Amino acid sequence: MDLFSTADPENTNLLPKDGTVLYYGPVVSIAQANYYLNTFLETIEWKNDEAVIFGKRIITKRKVAWYGDTTYSYTYSKTTKEALPWTPELLQLKKIIEEKTGETYNSCLLNLYHSGDEGMGWHSDGEKELKKNGAIASVSLGAERKFAFKHKETKEVVSHVLAHGSVLVMKDETQTYWLHRLPPSTRVQKPRVNLTFRTINLK
Repeated sequence: MDLFSTADPENTNLLPKDGTVLYYGPVVSIAQANYYLNTFLETIEWKNDEAVIFGKRIITKRKVAWYGDTTYSYTYSKTTKEALPWTPELLQLKKIIEEKTGETYNSCLLNLYHSGDEGMGWHSDGEKELKKNGAIASVSLGAERKFAFKHKETKEVVSHVLAHGSVLVMKDETQTYWLHRLPPSTRVQKPRVNLTFRTINLK
């Protein structure tokens, strides 16, 4: 099933079952989205991501950064990151997203995709540090990219195009029953910054 329209009502669940995904569309103006994109490209402490696959450490072209309320540790793909302190612009955007989604977040993982050649494989955000069934708000800045979900049992696929300045929220049992990915696209030549605001357990 492909859902490419960006005019979906905010209360419409994109998933047919076993989770909740809400697409809010653009939540800031184009001017604001351009400002945040350019600011994050220049000021975020980007580093190449690392992952351990079949025992081998891989350095990705994609770059990442991890920010939060305090120096949280976050481990995924067998690598651990320590959160950096919020920048003023991240806090501004965090407030906008919290007001729009009605959720609160204490950290943010950022990904920089330099072009459509870079993507993300099928995975779910089920790390033990994350609040179970908590909301994850995905903010897209820059190039429009297709985002896909695949049910772990039925293999049903749901896809959606994420617009510049838009927000998509994954919550409830989504991470338990669904995988998601950002497929590569050779037609996309512009960069995309993705911010995933999330909640880390304090205990």
